[in-house]
Amino acid sequence: MAGPLLRRLWSSSHRSISSSSFSSFHLQSHIISPSSVFPNLLARAFSAATATAAAAVAPSSDLDPSRLRNVAVIAHVDHGKTTLMDRLLRQCGADIPHERAMDSISLERERGITIASKVTSVSWKENELNMVDTPGHADFGGEVERVVGMVEGAILVVDAGEGPLAQTKFVLAKALKYGLRPILLLNKVDRPSVSEERCSEVESLVFDLFANLGATEEQLDFPVLYASAKEGWASNTYTKDPPGELRNMSQLLDAIIRHVPPPAAKLDEPFQMLVSMMERDFYLGRILTGRIASGVVRTGDRVHGLRVKDSGVEKIEEGKVVKLMKKKGTTVVQIDSAGAGDIVSMAGLANPSIGHTVANVEVLAALPTFELDPPTISMTFGVNDSPLAGRDGTHLTGGKIGDRLMAEAETNLAINVLPGLSESYEVQGRGELQLGILIENMRREGFELSISPPKVMYKTENSTKLEPIEEVTIEVNEEHVGLVMEALSHRRGEVTEMGPVPGNIGRTRLCLTCPSRGLVGYRSVFSSDTRGTGFMHRAFLKYEKHRGPLGNVRKGVLISMGYGAVTAHALMSLEARGTLFVNPGMEAYDGMIIGEHSRDSDLDVNPVRTKELTNIRSACKDENVKLSPPRLVTPKAIRLRKKYLEVNKRKTMSKKPKE
Repeated sequence: MAGPLLRRLWSSSHRSISSSSFSSFHLQSHIISPSSVFPNLLARAFSAATATAAAAVAPSSDLDPSRLRNVAVIAHVDHGKTTLMDRLLRQCGADIPHERAMDSISLERERGITIASKVTSVSWKENELNMVDTPGHADFGGEVERVVGMVEGAILVVDAGEGPLAQTKFVLAKALKYGLRPILLLNKVDRPSVSEERCSEVESLVFDLFANLGATEEQLDFPVLYASAKEGWASNTYTKDPPGELRNMSQLLDAIIRHVPPPAAKLDEPFQMLVSMMERDFYLGRILTGRIASGVVRTGDRVHGLRVKDSGVEKIEEGKVVKLMKKKGTTVVQIDSAGAGDIVSMAGLANPSIGHTVANVEVLAALPTFELDPPTISMTFGVNDSPLAGRDGTHLTGGKIGDRLMAEAETNLAINVLPGLSESYEVQGRGELQLGILIENMRREGFELSISPPKVMYKTENSTKLEPIEEVTIEVNEEHVGLVMEALSHRRGEVTEMGPVPGNIGRTRLCLTCPSRGLVGYRSVFSSDTRGTGFMHRAFLKYEKHRGPLGNVRKGVLISMGYGAVTAHALMSLEARGTLFVNPGMEAYDGMIIGEHSRDSDLDVNPVRTKELTNIRSACKDENVKLSPPRLVTPKAIRLRKKYLEVNKRKTMSKKPKE
């Protein structure tokens, strides 16, 4: 195939772009003696003249767009983006306090995944590189969509052993849509299973992926580099052990300077910036981050926020830039001014949010905002109305829950919040993991709430019911293939490709399409079926005609019909019925789910039953009860329950036709 050969010829004939040298203008002046006549008046006049002269000077090199490079690091989950960012920061002199320095959220460090996009800047050979680290999981695709428009280039990181996977296709499609020309970085080439032939195969697969996504001729001529982010080096040619002086990231940084164009921005036009990120500070209020589209902004400038509505452009708020900030390495520094093409943060406005425009007060036109894929799954958040309510949280009311969800929707545009009935809210998102992260954050903040099971969001077009279909990539040992395929056939999965995993003897890779509703709750089943040795990656593909009812995918549950403390005597007789979720001593109530039934029907049981007193032995004297450890479903107090707690109400509602 000519593709890899053309790309090697292209990468070997790098065209160097020489950086112009810039001289900064220094304003020198005599010091005015305090003893001179009218010292205050002269001082004011001098400072005014100085400010006028400084404003008239051509922009300094700090504001020159030709020295800037805006780059996003995009990849499939766990292909090495955040580790790569660590090495790039260290190469440019930043102090890295710990590994995965860009993962600043506690849940990111605990789970080992990137949840939110982060921006930082590094200096390299008189150029400033604004680097954006993005999540690799499909559920957080909205983070990629809103920041990819801020950059002119992208580093596409692909695992040299695994090759391009489902999320690689998603993030690459977004980058190509914005006209970016990605740099392909084949990571983890130090692994024993990765050879030069395997790298050529992956290169060809990526080239085919580019072509299938409609890449232009220029985008198809992407440069290729080889790297081991773990060991901290990148190379223009394939190697497993580069010489000592090249065991660093300098070749990748040089490739960014060569292949990523500087932002095409005009400093002489009025200031405009599209807000792409937002965070809250206790002292400064809202901190708005975005790429400056045109003009120059300085601390103290009068600006206003604009948003596009159906009736036209609406002014949100007018105010003053209180503080300008920029993240350099792992620290935030305060700056006095910033020019077009740069990515900065500002404080001073209280109402503008993500997708809004911040501009000089004379500008009345808003910048075009970014498009986001629609949500595919929803859950209902409401007040905890169970008998054990109010024992674990500090934020209990519907108003507080609603305020927290609305605040989340402001900073995360991939989530929609719709008010429902009786202090409940429908929260729409991309997947179970995204909504699960939100629930866990709220739990840690002291919220107590009830949550419905996930529901898939359907569409209707031309009287045809459509449902979201996901692209699933699975890697399992050969002995588990039959079990996985049987489970997915019940879930309406359709296999599109199947074959051995290159470099892994005894492993099989399955590519298939499956409805989102069929994958709800499947990850834990998959981990159990494959004994924890399988990998499963999902990404939204498209809306398609409804594939019909699912097969046998759900087991029944054991439902408590008693209120009080769970007893060992009662659990002893219930063990044979299924898998329990509770220990002796835990509290239960009517309608609470205490276990999983071994059959597909629900069963009402009494877990609080005690041993009665007889004339033979006392109630407290009992045989030594040995119970199997329960499957704990909670870190502290997350309880499963039925929507309707009363048995008769459940029987009545079960007879109603379902959707």
